[in-house]
Amino acid sequence: MAVESAGLSPVEAFALVGVIGVGAQWLAWRLQMPAIVLMLVAGLIIGPATGIFIPSRDIGDLVGPMISIAVAVILFEGGLTLNFHALQDAAKGVRRLVIVGAPLGWLTSTLAVHYGAGLGWAASAVFGGIMIVTGPTVIAPLLRQARLSRRPAALLQWEAIVNDPVGALAAVLAFGVVQVMQADGGGGSAAGHFFVGIFFATLVGWLAGRGIALAFRKALVPEYMKVPVLFVVLLAVFTISDRVLHESGLLAVTVMGLVIANAELPSYEELRRFKEHATILLVSGVFILLAAGLDMTALLGLDIRAVLFVALVVLVARPLTVMTSLIGTSVPMRERVLVALTGPRGVVLMAVAGLFGERLVALGVPDGAAIGPLAFVLVAATVVINGFGLTPLASLLGLRAAEVPGVLLVGGTRLTTSLGRALAKADVPVLVTDVNLGHLRHARAAGLKVFFGDILSEAAENKVEFIGFSTIVAATDNDAYNTLVTTDLAPEFGRDKVWQLPRAKSESARHNLPVTLGGRRIGDGRPYEDYEALLTQGWEVRTTKLTEEYSFEAWRADRPNAILLCVIPANGDLRFVGADSKQVPVTGARLLALSPPKAEAA
Repeated sequence: MAVESAGLSPVEAFALVGVIGVGAQWLAWRLQMPAIVLMLVAGLIIGPATGIFIPSRDIGDLVGPMISIAVAVILFEGGLTLNFHALQDAAKGVRRLVIVGAPLGWLTSTLAVHYGAGLGWAASAVFGGIMIVTGPTVIAPLLRQARLSRRPAALLQWEAIVNDPVGALAAVLAFGVVQVMQADGGGGSAAGHFFVGIFFATLVGWLAGRGIALAFRKALVPEYMKVPVLFVVLLAVFTISDRVLHESGLLAVTVMGLVIANAELPSYEELRRFKEHATILLVSGVFILLAAGLDMTALLGLDIRAVLFVALVVLVARPLTVMTSLIGTSVPMRERVLVALTGPRGVVLMAVAGLFGERLVALGVPDGAAIGPLAFVLVAATVVINGFGLTPLASLLGLRAAEVPGVLLVGGTRLTTSLGRALAKADVPVLVTDVNLGHLRHARAAGLKVFFGDILSEAAENKVEFIGFSTIVAATDNDAYNTLVTTDLAPEFGRDKVWQLPRAKSESARHNLPVTLGGRRIGDGRPYEDYEALLTQGWEVRTTKLTEEYSFEAWRADRPNAILLCVIPANGDLRFVGADSKQVPVTGARLLALSPPKAEAA
């Protein structure tokens, strides 16, 4: 039971939502748990459980508009990730999941709601349309956590983003039909209004995306104003489209993001990264608001039929929809099984379900009151099931890019070959890349996987399983290129996971670079030329395991000249070593160090 509370001011409420939401995401990262689970729990604790924060009391009428705008921005950011070049051989599967899967999913979900939860046909049809969505805000972190192979990851990501607005529009159509039927009219006018709204939303989104792309390409907008202009155009597109057909604004902003994503804008990466940061804040806020505003009485009023409903959705409706949709495609059966058993729901489902539930009740459909609690149960159940089950399922089906996070070595040199060989012996996946095919001959001779091409190119983005690598080491003979690679990939890998060889002239004030450029310096401060000279003399990277009898101090005493490059602790959390590293490896860790020839060492 919630305790009595005097309530919070709007400013205090916003601060609390931000701290709790982002704090839950950070804690989830530390604990390697699905963030949405912790956000839902946190929202329930500060809301219905304790009464500290009740959105309707502390924020009032702003709750609905805030959630609507947040969902629009989230879907727009999702559209920005949908680059057609990334589809490749998954294109047909995605089309089938959208064109065939959406209406079929609507039908199967409606049946699951009616026969499982016991709702009437009117409420079941509206809720079934909403259930088409699979939650891009949930899918994205799950894919990162599970490190799926490219094709099943693309299938899940595209389906989630494209079907989100489709599900909202399906609910709009069903609600319109219910509305007309309640008024003893025909459904023709509702259907006509629906299709006009879809056409208008698509047109507005396409025109806005093309207009933004043209304005940015012709430098009609200064660099520092691009993000603000993009944001206000997004709000305008959402509002205008929503005015014609409610919830069609979600489709309009998704189309707008899709057009911009495929316009090949030079400033696209900056725009996408800003939207990713905004999305993290918005997802946190929306989940906290929705969970905190949940009617606990209605939730506790659910019976065993709610469990039957979730079981039908997860075990029947979703697998039947996916398996039927992918018949006749080239998607392998194990990938179909993975996609069929992966269907977490998220922000859009909870937000839209709550909205239409209230509208159905106002329309005289009492079953509408059960839609909000059922949506919460479905979101919580699917997130827990997929959050904790996707990784083992992908491993069982052999669809993970890498069971152990790998290392991406940029530069086909003697150093990367020797280091790659040692990492491979330690069961760490390795990929060596270089723009010069001849430079890769040593790595290929050592049996290492290689990629011929620029790691920053579009070809690399489409062919390299970046999600299977957690660390990058730039070790080419070109200091400027090493700095470029680590600077560009730092936001994706994390600045503590990008390393490069120290620059030859880094000590000179004339050549010194700001700390914002480049990656962390690997080794003891030697540049590329020094490493190549040592390797030419017969030095190589060797692995040594520390034990209780053989400590790090003993290892250092035996090898005073060895250059420590990498430490793999007993838990497998690989980390490279720089000249400023202070942490001392402990028992059970494996040391990878560039060591002199064995005869010299002896």
